[in-house]
Amino acid sequence: MATPSAQAPLAEQVEQLLAAGGPLTIVAAGDPVLRQGTEPYDGQLEPALLARFVVALRETMRAAPGVGLAAPQVGVPLRIAVIEDPAPVPEEVRLARGRVPQPFRVLVNPSYSPVGTARAAFFEGCLSVPGWQAVVARPAMVRLTGQDEHGRALDEVFTGWPARIVQHETDHLDGTLYLDRAEPRSLSSAQAMAERWNQPTPATAARALGFDLPE
Repeated sequence: MATPSAQAPLAEQVEQLLAAGGPLTIVAAGDPVLRQGTEPYDGQLEPALLARFVVALRETMRAAPGVGLAAPQVGVPLRIAVIEDPAPVPEEVRLARGRVPQPFRVLVNPSYSPVGTARAAFFEGCLSVPGWQAVVARPAMVRLTGQDEHGRALDEVFTGWPARIVQHETDHLDGTLYLDRAEPRSLSSAQAMAERWNQPTPATAARALGFDLPE
């Protein structure tokens, strides 16, 4: 399915996407929409259309499957993202990564700032960069501000894996891909991840591939 015309009003773009039904097509790296940044949401979509768009984002994220999806990833340059993580991981992974379940939620006009100086590095992937993962060092704790889909204020501190998710998705809204922040020597195919680097932390990969992790 072709991406709706970037010149069309945002509401028209969204209507075109939703008309096809089913999970939306996820835009792959190389499409300018992933790099141009987004418009702050300021009522460009009527409430009913916004609600339908949120449902479509959730359906697409779950079908992929993923733990987050930003509007640019379906071709819409609007500052909206969704996250959800059931966190079905072994206990050792949960402890190492701080990965705990996150309910479905909508982030409207989000921005984040680090809390403290601690950083954590783990492999990340992206639905717009299928088949690859790389290690990204990020702030271990962030303060996220913005609104939800009903306009209610959001001001919350995230830690562990949830902090990584909200940073990854908010970065999308600024035209940033996780690869921009990644350790280049860590870039690994899905096959390499399955065969070599499925440990709870990337320490083994760092030693073997020759890159440093934050202390």
